[in-house]
Amino acid sequence: MSTPGAFGRRGNPAPTLPRGEVLGTYETYLEAAHVVDRLAKSDFPVDKVSIVGNDLKTVERVTGRMSWGRAALGGALSGLWFGLLVGLLFTFFGSPSLTPLFAAILIGAAGGMFFGLATYAISRRRKDFTSMTNVLASNYQVIVDPELINRARNDLGAEAPVGVTTWTPQPATPPVAPPSDAPGAGEPPVEPAPPADPVPPRA
Repeated sequence: MSTPGAFGRRGNPAPTLPRGEVLGTYETYLEAAHVVDRLAKSDFPVDKVSIVGNDLKTVERVTGRMSWGRAALGGALSGLWFGLLVGLLFTFFGSPSLTPLFAAILIGAAGGMFFGLATYAISRRRKDFTSMTNVLASNYQVIVDPELINRARNDLGAEAPVGVTTWTPQPATPPVAPPSDAPGAGEPPVEPAPPADPVPPRA
């Protein structure tokens, strides 16, 4: 007898890292997605392509200091939108009067404000600021099935994909001068002595 959890594991296997050839390495996700988009427009089977982010990091950006007023305002706005949604449903399925709509908005804003203040009162000792959390990668690689790597390069064209670092040949290295401590280094060249005048023979 199998449990629902075991059945779910058999029906949905655990994800694994894709295997294939690296088409390019990019600094941002948008550059990698741009390459995949170009492949899709050229009728390339993009279901054989994967984008892998390496060296994942969690980045939390602080947006401001939390206060009682900010907690009340944020909770009221969240409750207001929820009350508006509920009020519209009552108005659509009920009477055409706008009274249920305004009542739902007020109740939602009041409930959201109370919830925001209560949450801030509990968490203010641990976290007295607001922030946004994102998961970023150091670089992103576009992985393609080995059998389709040549086709992918041809579909991208002759120019290198955006974000790929290409090797540039360096100029030839100039000749290196001898070290200053080598024998004769730093001394002016010695000029040869002029030839001596011939001695006239004695009479």
